[in-house]
Amino acid sequence: MISVSTDKAKLDVPFIQNFLKNIYWATGRTIDEVQTTIDSSFCFGIYLNDKQIGFARVVTDYVVFAYLMDVFIDKEYRGNGYSSILIEAMMNESELKQVKIWRLATSDAHFLYEKFGFKALAHPEKMMEKVTI
Repeated sequence: MISVSTDKAKLDVPFIQNFLKNIYWATGRTIDEVQTTIDSSFCFGIYLNDKQIGFARVVTDYVVFAYLMDVFIDKEYRGNGYSSILIEAMMNESELKQVKIWRLATSDAHFLYEKFGFKALAHPEKMMEKVTI
């Protein structure tokens, strides 16, 4: 049975950190850093028979803006539609229904997010960033 939960107490933080520390967007992220990001975000765990198989988090003000981050399904469970179930749960979460602007960054999963209405920035020339890494 597959389920999605926003209960942070159910999250398997070592599992999340083990995945993130080796992925291109979060290489080297420590368990303390992962815990800080969880504490500061609206989080979603996806579970198969109560075993966590994926994760995502949203940084948001709950009204105007939400940024989708750290979305993943463990490699062993990919190809079964679980990522779509996870994204759909986030898009339908009652606490996030008022959000007007959703953003994310991806290098390789555009096809997934396009199914949920995400598209390239209409005015990328208006966007700026500051990276301190």
